[in-house]
This record gives sequence, structure tokens and C-alpha cells, in this order.
Amino acid sequence: MHELGLVKHVIYTLHDVAKENGVKRIGSVTLEIGEVSGIITEQLADCWDYFSKKDDLVSGAELIIETTDAVTFCTACERTYETVTYGKTCPFCGSGETYLLKGNEFSIKQIEAELEDGGEN
Repeated sequence: MHELGLVKHVIYTLHDVAKENGVKRIGSVTLEIGEVSGIITEQLADCWDYFSKKDDLVSGAELIIETTDAVTFCTACERTYETVTYGKTCPFCGSGETYLLKGNEFSIKQIEAELEDGGEN
């Protein structure tokens, strides 16, 4: 289960961001996850629920997951298509000369935080 390691990494990153920006508490975290990233979002959410309760900075913080559609580009006909529906073979020209444009992401998109001076960001 690599979701456990991902959650730990996110929390460590949030601590770094908090330290650099004077953040007292995190209210919510939005993660952007590609649909072909291999991440099981339900397991990620379960790991978040478990670990966030044990950390004062993120305790009670909402985890928001946004899924990015996977899109593939065909170099033969220069068109894009839905990766999950058609796979590696271009549905327009039948070429296998394709590559993934997006859909493999895993990133922190947004953090809602309470600053140490009482403001929000």
C-alpha cells in the first residue's frame, strides 16, 4: 500500500509549508490525482483519516481529492483521446505511437490554512 507513504509525504510537505509561511493549522488540503496514477483514492482517504488525527497541524483537516482525466496524444495523427477508454492504440488512426499527456499526476493543488497571526490563507 503506497498510499500510506504518500499520505506521510503530504503531511511532511504540509509541515514544511507551514513552517515557511507561519501556518498554525491546516483546514483543508486538495490533492490532484490522475486517473491512471495507480493511486487508490479510497485507501488514500483512509490513511489520511488515520494519520491526520495524530498530527496537530492537520487534525480535523478535510481531504479533498480531484481526479484528472487521462489524455493520450498520438504522434502519428496529432490528435488526443481518452486514455482509459482506448489505451495505448489511437482510436483515430490505429497507431501505437502515443504518449500520455496528463492523468498520472499526484500533487497538492490547494491548502486552506490558518496563519499564526490569526489570518487565513
